[in-house]
Amino acid sequence: MGGSETHDLLFGGSRSGKTFLITRTLVLRALAASGSRHAVLRYRFNHVKSAVVLDTFPKVMTLCFPGVTAHVDKTDWYAEFPNKSQIWFGGLDDKERTEKILGQEYASIFLNECSQIPYSSRNLAITRLAQRAERDDGKGPLRLKMYYDCNPPSQAHWTYQLFVKGRDPQDKQPIAASNYASTVMNPTDNIDNLPAEYLATLESLPARLRTRFLEGRFLDDTVGALWTIEGIETWRKVNKLPDMQRIVVAVDPSGSENKDNADNDAIGIIVAGLGVDGNGYVLEDLTCKAGPAVWGKIVTTAYERHSADKVVGEKNYGGAMVEHVIQTARRNTPYKGVTATRGKVIRAEPIGALAEKGRIRHGGYFPDLEDELCAMTTKGYMGESSPNRADAYVWAFTELFGEIVNGKNNSFFDQSLNVNRGYIV
Repeated sequence: MGGSETHDLLFGGSRSGKTFLITRTLVLRALAASGSRHAVLRYRFNHVKSAVVLDTFPKVMTLCFPGVTAHVDKTDWYAEFPNKSQIWFGGLDDKERTEKILGQEYASIFLNECSQIPYSSRNLAITRLAQRAERDDGKGPLRLKMYYDCNPPSQAHWTYQLFVKGRDPQDKQPIAASNYASTVMNPTDNIDNLPAEYLATLESLPARLRTRFLEGRFLDDTVGALWTIEGIETWRKVNKLPDMQRIVVAVDPSGSENKDNADNDAIGIIVAGLGVDGNGYVLEDLTCKAGPAVWGKIVTTAYERHSADKVVGEKNYGGAMVEHVIQTARRNTPYKGVTATRGKVIRAEPIGALAEKGRIRHGGYFPDLEDELCAMTTKGYMGESSPNRADAYVWAFTELFGEIVNGKNNSFFDQSLNVNRGYIV
């Protein structure tokens, strides 16, 4: 962390102590040079406030610097130490706040959860790494340092290109390798501070997510992927979802019987809404392995719980079976049967394009669904089993964004999403 290189990346699994270590380093640097400025930046301001300002930073001060006071200004969101050094906290999603923070120079900048941060934003932040802060011990100025941490996304991400491949993500030219360093930190390295149940949870994740959050490895770049983990993370919105103007429950059936469902495909059940802000939101993933009596009740209960507008179900498999199950579970439930006249890829491409541009956001964490989505490519589904969750997801947002997806508003689709009209059949 104190090497001669300018750029240091800590990458690895979840809860391995990466953010804690870098935050501690920033405090050490702040205390070493009076009047120095440092910044902790994340893509969303609310995330840096909840994860760092109100959680990691107080823990660092209590455990590592018990005799040092730090006043946190909750108007401009910075911490000031007795020697007048400051650590500023900001989100790159707020134009006014970003301009204020990036109007100053810093001796060190920390990009927290940089898998969510666009490369262009990283390049903007690096222009402010310019403060000459003299050390109090008379040994010259602090070395300018840029710190990064992340749960490693795919190998297409700029962090992998810079720190592992050693090349510029844009022009692919070699970089000065001596100016970049990285270290892997995984949950097993921090096992003394984690409950055993947490590691067991990570071990039970689907393979793709286990690779990222437990093993701390960059994911193989799936060529032609329609969804990426970093794209989903960028637009995820966990708190304070907008009011919904429409909600649907989408079902992708498998034909399972009431018994012996262990080896059957799951019934994809996704609840999704169209917010008053014009964006779509995943609200629940209720996918299950069950017979009609069970999954019909799950669907209709979700319909009532969310005050949904209708249930949407694929009718290719079993004809009118889905509608019969729904009406048996709850009479007079508004239902719309949809027919798959195109392949999975053709149906998924426009929905993936909407998600890429932030028009579809995940209102929570849905690891199994996200694993399936990231295995959807332009050449087909590359996952291990049937993508029932992903199929239900596509049906849900096809219903919510019907005019766009079905080609009745191609001008919007072309201008806003830059999607080839050949995707729309």
